[in-house]
Amino acid sequence: MSTTVPFIPESAPFTPEQRGWLNGFLAGLLSGAPAPVAASGITSLKVAVLYASQSGVAEGLARKVAKELKAKGHAPSLASLEAFEPAALAAEEHAVIVASTYGEGDPPDSAKSFYGRLCMDDAPRLEGLNYSVLALGDKHYEQFCKFGIDLDARLQSLGAKPIRERVDSDVDTDEPFAHWKSELLARLDALAGGVAAAPATPVASKTDAVPERAQVHTRETPYLAPLVEKYALNKGDSSKQTLHLAWSLAGSEVFYEAGDALGVVAQNDPCLVSDILDAMKLSGEEHVEIGATKTSHTGFMPLREALTHHLQISRLNRRMVELFANEGRIVRLLDLLKSERQTELDAYLWDRGPIDLLTEYPGVLHVAQELVAMLPRLTPRLYSISSSPAAHTAEVHATVAVVRYRSHNRDRGGVCSTMFADRTSAGDRLPVYIQPNKRFRLPRRQDAPVIMIGPGTGIAPFRGFLHERRAVGATGKNWLFFGDRSAATDFLYEDELTAMRKDGHLTRLDLAFSRDQERKIYVQDRMLEQAPMFWQWLEEGASIYVCGDASRMAKDVDATLHAILQQQGRLDAEGAREYVDAIKEQQRYHRDVY
Repeated sequence: MSTTVPFIPESAPFTPEQRGWLNGFLAGLLSGAPAPVAASGITSLKVAVLYASQSGVAEGLARKVAKELKAKGHAPSLASLEAFEPAALAAEEHAVIVASTYGEGDPPDSAKSFYGRLCMDDAPRLEGLNYSVLALGDKHYEQFCKFGIDLDARLQSLGAKPIRERVDSDVDTDEPFAHWKSELLARLDALAGGVAAAPATPVASKTDAVPERAQVHTRETPYLAPLVEKYALNKGDSSKQTLHLAWSLAGSEVFYEAGDALGVVAQNDPCLVSDILDAMKLSGEEHVEIGATKTSHTGFMPLREALTHHLQISRLNRRMVELFANEGRIVRLLDLLKSERQTELDAYLWDRGPIDLLTEYPGVLHVAQELVAMLPRLTPRLYSISSSPAAHTAEVHATVAVVRYRSHNRDRGGVCSTMFADRTSAGDRLPVYIQPNKRFRLPRRQDAPVIMIGPGTGIAPFRGFLHERRAVGATGKNWLFFGDRSAATDFLYEDELTAMRKDGHLTRLDLAFSRDQERKIYVQDRMLEQAPMFWQWLEEGASIYVCGDASRMAKDVDATLHAILQQQGRLDAEGAREYVDAIKEQQRYHRDVY
């Protein structure tokens, strides 16, 4: 029978450091190891540090854990769940897993195969495994952290023992990650019997044969890059606003590969900041504490600065409403928070922000620190890079759809996209960094064919791919499916793409402009129209890349792919699933969807 390692609850009257030490002590007692003492020569623990990552965040946190384990004298091995088998997990004694949830509660693409095998009836028992899970998610999605939660439950059902209870983290990972890691490391030290000895060998990585070049500029230390180009991609009377943006990286230590993402540290709209201050009858000069920041080690700063640079003020989530409702004893909101009214709560949260609570229920919050306590941290925005380092020397480009809408008598917009559109000009310096996306890379073979499916701003990485393949002299065929509303107004990068089609670099260009005819046509419709050729390219070894909307487009494209396989490959539904699983295993089916 599985036994969960006991732990000191957060409500206990101890500091985090004391609680971490006590939790480690309890873990040591249960394992039969001596209590943690300062000792030398203790055998290091072998710890499998595993990650399930879609955009790279989970992988980055896993690398930090592995680095700290090594520094403490343990022997971590770093691996993606993509490269791991349940049988290999059964052979481990200690594992820590950082698991992202993707889309509507799904595992990341790279972890689907592993999790599927783990959930099979013949999956190995895991009684000998001590583990802990850090689950990453986004509270704006209904299935918050679902994959991490499901993975944790499955591991326990197979007999594995949690050495530190699972932590669920929103998009601002700093505090949850630090909280989870501190107690986890203390318990592992205790299981080792004290302070572990220095390992004789370096950290092993099951996935990286060659050491990676480390980024100097990260989310914590972004580079102030000057904007050198900004222009609109839509034409005429388009109902959309899409921008092409280019930053200079000249003289910097910033580097990237085609397929990576650009992180931008955004600022909130100063007009919205002023509206919030007015609603609370505050000046903005009140000093508040929000924890350590880049500008203040003490975390104290004027409220206006905190609202502009550090706090998320444009959207609501359940926790914010709950804190506000409890503070003001607001019956309507408390009733809305009941589990059976989740659908109504989601509708309430969808198009409101903190300003709506403050104006609908004035006087609930009285002091600046109460507001700060309710607001999550402002997180950077990620954009698929639309340039090639080989073709666009010392520059990085992004393709950004500007989000604007009106609700509840207020004009609203995307935090970063409206900053680009309304408050940024050429020459301005913005804090940026590179978020590597190793799961969205071009084939290593220069003669391999590629099929790219990217409607709207999903074109971004494929513009980079096309320029990259030309610059490096790749000979493989290129096929692009692109679509938007109207060819006259929304054909993004039209001149570049038509020129590439004319000179043969773009072997095929299939377009789907949904509003240009009575029946709406989308990229998946064009895929079906070209099903025989699509199948031929697949059989020739083509890699498929999909970029864009996760909720509808990516699902429709995936369903269409299965339909083509059944139709052209004469496969049944199970055979089509196996074919798709096979091309994923061969790293020939890649998705960068959001």
